[in-house]
Amino acid sequence: MTLKPAVKVCRRIAEVGRDGWDACADNPAYAGNPFIRFDFLNAAEEANCAVEKTGWGPHHLVVEDEAGAVAAVMPLYLKSHSQGEYIFDHAWADAYERAGGRYYPKLLSAAPFTPATGPRLLVRPDIEPEEGRALLLGGALALCERYEISSLHVNFPDAEAWRWMGAQGLALREGQQYHWLNAGYRDFEDFLAALSSGRRKTIRRERRDAQAGLEILCLTGAEITEDHWDAFFGFYMDTGSRKWGRPYLTRGFFSLLGERMADRVLLVMARRDGRWIAGALNLIGDDCLYGRNWGCVEDVPFLHFELCYYRAIEWAIGRGLARVEAGAQGQHKIARGYLPTPVYSAHWIADPRLREPVERFLAQEREGVEQEMEWLAEAYSPFREG
Repeated sequence: MTLKPAVKVCRRIAEVGRDGWDACADNPAYAGNPFIRFDFLNAAEEANCAVEKTGWGPHHLVVEDEAGAVAAVMPLYLKSHSQGEYIFDHAWADAYERAGGRYYPKLLSAAPFTPATGPRLLVRPDIEPEEGRALLLGGALALCERYEISSLHVNFPDAEAWRWMGAQGLALREGQQYHWLNAGYRDFEDFLAALSSGRRKTIRRERRDAQAGLEILCLTGAEITEDHWDAFFGFYMDTGSRKWGRPYLTRGFFSLLGERMADRVLLVMARRDGRWIAGALNLIGDDCLYGRNWGCVEDVPFLHFELCYYRAIEWAIGRGLARVEAGAQGQHKIARGYLPTPVYSAHWIADPRLREPVERFLAQEREGVEQEMEWLAEAYSPFREG
């Protein structure tokens, strides 16, 4: 199939359309990643979360085949800040501007507000992947040149695409998260049996204390109602105001998510005496459960661990999912069975005065991250030896 060499820029994903976008996002190689699907990205725009006024100006790239059908797409945003990205480049921005440059706006390819690994260069299954990728990446770099933009950033790509972008000249960055891997466990007790006796006792105690006097429900699909979203949005806003001060998602976003992607949503909710007090939002992929947001209006010891980590493990085991990605940060996750795992980003910086020192820094940083992950896994792993 021949591809047109011109790359189109769409200022709303709706200009591409669900059928065209998802023809690329539904590539079996992407394991049903929910964050790259049309409905998720469109909900972020339609609910005024990822739009120009919030500093997320959509500039999605589209490659067409000779028949005019969508053949490859790239979620892309013109960013006026670095918030909501979970990969931090504030020091680069400071250095760029101290040197007399203008770092913002910049271009970012990512799933908005989502530190989850996934494809960023989406190619229809019947198209040669290398050709589609090359046109998309070339289009993004051409956009930088045309708009005189400081930089292009690709956050949380999969490892294979990350290495490919490095071969194309992008600077490679490595970070770490904490993921749980399913070793074929039959149930949660089978998972506990793989842990040291001390960790088993601690987790059982944490679960017992967290559940005392509460009703905990795992909801998906049609089980999720607007009442649940009302309560969860209250939790989300409370967490955001206490930790970050600027929650990114609107109430309308959650309604759209429930309306259009309910079968990809797992909402874990806790209530006491009929009143919702806490909740955790997960999205479901074909082989992974992705933990996203959490909040509460009543402090209950260990309830965060129960709703976000233990229920996620239990649910993933029950459905045969390969892993749970529990979001950014959190060394405390290691003791709950979530081990250090590399995550990636790729960067192109226009000005060679900053590009070269950044590349040197990233080489040193990668080495340090890999050493730290190895040390953490050895020093703090909760799993039995042997």
